[in-house]
This record gives sequence, structure tokens and C-alpha cells, in this order.
Amino acid sequence: MKYIFSIAFVAIIFSACQSVDMYEHFTSFKDHSWKSTEKPSFTFNINDTNALYNFYFVLRNEDAYSYKNIWLDINVKEPDTTITIRREFTLADNKKWFGVAMDDIIEHRIPFNNAPTKLKKGKYEFTISQIMREDPLPHILAAGIRVQKIH
Repeated sequence: MKYIFSIAFVAIIFSACQSVDMYEHFTSFKDHSWKSTEKPSFTFNINDTNALYNFYFVLRNEDAYSYKNIWLDINVKEPDTTITIRREFTLADNKKWFGVAMDDIIEHRIPFNNAPTKLKKGKYEFTISQIMREDPLPHILAAGIRVQKIH
């Protein structure tokens, strides 16, 4: 029964997101564990250089995930440069998850740019790596990137 709710939840998220997002993709992890050697990569092109964009880290975890945070390295290849962002993303406090819960699956969409940003025209590649002390990191279903164009 919980899997039916999970599938419905994912379908709702995908259908709701398509109208306003420029890009959103995920990588699912086998056995619900994210190994540090698994580095999901996401590539997209920017054509509208007048628009502003927001970036989000997207994570789906099980309620059994033991931490209130996750540490990541996000490698960003822009048309003419490469940068790495090391960030801690807070997922919960002592009482509740900050993401949207459906049964025992929690989905987080956490911004990682401080303000909407203009982008250069060209190809972008985001690669995310978990850098937590526990490896593999259990109870992680999927991780991804969302790029939202501000209208």
C-alpha cells in the first residue's frame, strides 16, 4: 500500500513541476543507499540569458534516515568555468522533517543559490557527491537538481 502512495506522490510532483521548471532530474539509488562513489550528473542548456534562475538540491529519503542534515559537494561546469560548492543541507530539526512527507518518504527541495541568478548561454553540468562520514549512506532513495526559471 505504501508503494502505491509513493508512486502517486512522484506522479503528482512530476506533473506539477513541468509547467514552471526549466529542468528537474533525479538519480535513484539501488538498495536505497547512496555510495560516495556514485556521483549523479545532470546536464542542460541555457538559452535565455535575460531570465533569472534558482537552483535547488532535491533529495528523497526514507523516514528512517538517521541524520538531520546531509553534506554535499556540488560541482558546477559552466560554459567557461568550473566551481565546486561544498554545502550542508539541513533536512530536519529535533521534531520534524522540513520536506514534504508522503507515508515514509520525504522529499526536500532546498535552494542553494542565495538569490536568483543570471546565467550565460551554453551547456551546464551539475555533479553531486555525498560527503557524509557514513558510506554508503542508507535510506536515501534519490538525489537530483532542479533549475527554476523566474518568470
